[in-house]
Amino acid sequence: CKRALTDDHSSKKSLVLVDGSYYLFRAYYGLPGLTNARGEPTGAIYGVVNMLRKLLRDERPDYFAVVFDTKEKSFRNALYPEYKANRPPPPDDLVRQIAPLHEIIRALGVPLLLIEGVEADDVIATLATTAAGAGMRILISTGDKDLAQIVDDDIHLLNTMNNARYDPVGVLEKYGVPPERIVDYLALVGDASDNVPGIPKVGPKTAVKWLGEHGSLDAIVKNADSFTGRVGANLREHLAQLPLSRQLVTLKTDVSLDLGPEQLLLGAQDQAKLKEHYHRWGFRSWLPEINGGPAATLAPADAGAALAIPVPAQARGDSDGAPNYQTLRTVKELERWVDKLASADLFAFDTETNSLDCMQAELVGLSFSVRAGEAAYVPLAHDYEAAPRQISRRKALEKLRPLLESDACKKVGQNLKYDKNILANYDIALTGIAHDSMLQSYVLDSVRTRHDMASLAGEYLDKSVTRYEDIAGKGAKQIPFNQVPVEQAAPYAAEDADIALQLHQTLWPKLEADAGLKALYTDIEMPLLGVIAQMERNGVIIDADMLRRQSQELDEQMQETEEQACHEAGQSFNIASPKQIQTILYDKMQLPVLAKTPKGQPSTAESVLQALAANHKLPQLILQHRGLSKLKSTYTDRLPEQINPVTGRIHTSYHQAVTATGRLSSSDPNLQNIPIRTEEGRKIRRAFRAAPGKALLAADYSQIELRIMAHLSGDDALLAAFQQGKDIHRATAAEVFAVDLDAVSAVQRRAAKAINFGLIYGMSAFGLAKQLGISRSAAKQYIDTYFERYPAVKRYMDSTRARAKETGCVETVFKRRLSLPDINARDAARRNYAERTAINAPMQGTAADIIKRAMIAIDEQLLQRDQDIKMIMQVHDELVLEVAEAKIDACREALQRLMSGAATLSVPLIVEVGVGDNWDEAH
Repeated sequence: CKRALTDDHSSKKSLVLVDGSYYLFRAYYGLPGLTNARGEPTGAIYGVVNMLRKLLRDERPDYFAVVFDTKEKSFRNALYPEYKANRPPPPDDLVRQIAPLHEIIRALGVPLLLIEGVEADDVIATLATTAAGAGMRILISTGDKDLAQIVDDDIHLLNTMNNARYDPVGVLEKYGVPPERIVDYLALVGDASDNVPGIPKVGPKTAVKWLGEHGSLDAIVKNADSFTGRVGANLREHLAQLPLSRQLVTLKTDVSLDLGPEQLLLGAQDQAKLKEHYHRWGFRSWLPEINGGPAATLAPADAGAALAIPVPAQARGDSDGAPNYQTLRTVKELERWVDKLASADLFAFDTETNSLDCMQAELVGLSFSVRAGEAAYVPLAHDYEAAPRQISRRKALEKLRPLLESDACKKVGQNLKYDKNILANYDIALTGIAHDSMLQSYVLDSVRTRHDMASLAGEYLDKSVTRYEDIAGKGAKQIPFNQVPVEQAAPYAAEDADIALQLHQTLWPKLEADAGLKALYTDIEMPLLGVIAQMERNGVIIDADMLRRQSQELDEQMQETEEQACHEAGQSFNIASPKQIQTILYDKMQLPVLAKTPKGQPSTAESVLQALAANHKLPQLILQHRGLSKLKSTYTDRLPEQINPVTGRIHTSYHQAVTATGRLSSSDPNLQNIPIRTEEGRKIRRAFRAAPGKALLAADYSQIELRIMAHLSGDDALLAAFQQGKDIHRATAAEVFAVDLDAVSAVQRRAAKAINFGLIYGMSAFGLAKQLGISRSAAKQYIDTYFERYPAVKRYMDSTRARAKETGCVETVFKRRLSLPDINARDAARRNYAERTAINAPMQGTAADIIKRAMIAIDEQLLQRDQDIKMIMQVHDELVLEVAEAKIDACREALQRLMSGAATLSVPLIVEVGVGDNWDEAH
């Protein structure tokens, strides 16, 4: 019977109605700051179109429409002039996106409705109830609770925010009342966003309780005298407004429309307009879908001209396009695939493990792909109860070793550095790494925040992939991969290899089309992958006992600082509590409120406290306490816990595809942020030690970004100072203050240093004045004089800004490209930040490229030839090596030569090398 009911229901035609206004605001606030190359906002357009595409792919409806609110007021404003009166006007950069969004939706062939005098919800309610009466199934995609009132067996809601679907039972579970009581519920609680008055003090819980006890709003009104307490008095006092509230929240289901549900068919694309819009707004990844891209129609077969939007084969499930994923359970099956991989020009490869820590993770399985849509998974160590028999890990690796260690067998993958380290745990040296889709994406667009497979598949392949949480669960209930049933693990793992190969096939042609980006990828990022992998495995020794003693010292300093703070405040308080700090600083001490939190409270953020600390002692102490607490929790307490029990070292993870400028970052632990200028930070560095019989060599580029500025600007005075080996800050001070080089004072040199470094970070006169403690006019005079003495620097900065505004990006010497989406933004703060970035990014990015080139050269010419020399850390412009004592002098000379020769600039690259038993001594 249940099967018959299901079949009967599925035979009905389907209608999907989209609350376009809800989509619009969700996309606008969900993708803030997204712009095209011209600096025009695109987040709302991109977000809405992307959500519509996904909805069409997932639902494949017979009929479809998007309904938007209009700018005109609705009949509800005539009933109640204050309706929605408290809503601010939409932001200008949102309004600018509405017209082009509508044009794109129409060009896609999607029916779009704009009906004046009513709201989108009324139009949707009318269409939905009419369609239900005609025997259709209706799905309404919205986040608006008002539409819950029309839900029935044939009309359901879909909230794309959390992918939740609501039938009548779902509405009851969510709101506590059935659909037919939603109007009563809303009339009681009101709607602050629409300015619909409710009964004061009656919230959702009270409304649900009353409706449960009395059955309806009419019954509640009839029995109003029986309600006790203040809330009962409020009900009686506001009885007269309930009819209006109920009328305001009741949706019209009889809106006069020129078309019915059966006319909401997907039409033909206007390909010319779509191409124009996709180019205009920067949606180039959608262009291949036009003119017969790899798409299957989303419109039903009898819907006339089709809307051609790609549908992943996994979603279609048709016999021609469905992926061919195999699970290899026997040695013979594996051997057949080994032969297939060996004969392929390139194959994709991925590992599945039980941990993200590559030094401790165990191999659970491997997957391979030789062509798009064809992949295999080899389960090795799924060990849940009743797990099927699998090929032993030893046997499988024995069969795969020649393939994996062959440089002639070219591999591609997603973040293969991880896989290389996993295989190294089993004494397999993965070679023949030809491509990495994560690094391809990073080189193409370093500004994008995510280069993970799911994000890239959605962006470049328009595919939704299975996420780990889908098969392993979330949070505390998540299971390790070895506990995931093979039946679920196999398609997930095979898909990883398949998608990695497809991403490469999509991204590599884009890199090949740009000689600069291609060289950056092939000559720097790909060769660096193996260097970083080995550096991670090398790890570094730390003195855990020393760090524990430092933790005790920091604890004592924190207690002393807290006592001083309480004395300064005149009372005891929790110095780690922002709320108590807020009360002390602003309520008791009446310090000026320089900024507020999003909730309107006075801010206690670090930047605010730093500003207050210039004139007040208590903010200084709070900042000091925070700094000590961070060092203790992040380093002195945490580092000893991160020592690998097998190697006795800590092994950080270096990330190539995170920072926009090309710098490496690190995590678990983060070695990039250990302070060097404070005594506490230097003490932590003393705990980083060399092994017995070895020393640490720390090689650091001297003033590399200033040297790059001299090279890029070509300023004669700046070039001469570096070429003559002058103290650049002293030389700058002599120019700015018009004194002889020997007469430069310490104060003048400090000011010149602030100017030198400030300008390459785009510092304004205000920022310089704040840093030096001088007036803004004096700081401006310093900057003006600097530019008079170094005029080519000024010309370079002006031309860089202008070029960035024109092209939307800047480049490093080695053609690394940094997009600047906010360079033409209307918002001054965003635009100014982008302009500062335009000045600094070419220098910081070039410095990052240079040290990466140095690491590759050191690996090829030094590390691979001598096992007594190991690279163990990279921190910005510094490399740290662990070297046998007998080879220190030779290594020092080689480091200086290789690092200095990593780039040819107009000025020499100077490398300073220090030696010591610990990192602080070496630095």
